[in-house]
Amino acid sequence: MIDVRPFASLGGANHGWLKAKHHFSFANYNDPKRMSWGRLRVWNDDEIAPGTGFDAHPHRDMEIITYVREGAITHRDNLGNEGRTAAGDVQIMSAGSGVVHAEYNLEPDVTKIFQIWITPDVRGAKPNWGAKEFPKVARDAGFEVLASGRPGDAGSGALPINVNGAVLAATLAKGQTLTQALEPGRAAYLVVAKGAATVNGASLATRDGAGIVDEPAIQITAEEDAELVMVEVAKE
Repeated sequence: MIDVRPFASLGGANHGWLKAKHHFSFANYNDPKRMSWGRLRVWNDDEIAPGTGFDAHPHRDMEIITYVREGAITHRDNLGNEGRTAAGDVQIMSAGSGVVHAEYNLEPDVTKIFQIWITPDVRGAKPNWGAKEFPKVARDAGFEVLASGRPGDAGSGALPINVNGAVLAATLAKGQTLTQALEPGRAAYLVVAKGAATVNGASLATRDGAGIVDEPAIQITAEEDAELVMVEVAKE
């Protein structure tokens, strides 16, 4: 089964400083058919104006992964963590028992991010933050694991998260095909960050999303040079 969600169909809001699109129900956008995809709860497509951002606010019991598409995001939290994450790279925040953080675009241009929330396996864990550069050459024609709590990814260099799931990215040249296995009981949600691709025969344009479940494999063919981001989690 594949559930295609064209960018034009997403909910969202324009706050002036923030233009947000939501692949799943979030804030004032509520669609009972788009509440989650397995353990994946939120996938926001955010554009943040220069010199603005999210002021300090709390979270708990959520794994929050930020994939920077363009520009850079600067993080600060009440645990003393601070860092800048640039385009193509990733930061993770395991909110656990509670953390207060702020995220700002201190760049001269608009910053574009995917913000992904995954429900953790264990509640009340110790909060954690981390960021890492991931050279895109490592994901040419294949998925690179960016953040993971899957047992098989231990030692892979991926950023750690408190859930048996993973965030992956790949880049494909026009005409290239990539096949990714999907084990029974697992679900995947994929977004085309740039370019266009077919996913199990369905066409996706830039910023379209697709949920995949109950399929033995995901076959992706780039219709244009494409950058792909995918989350793989437990189905239930």
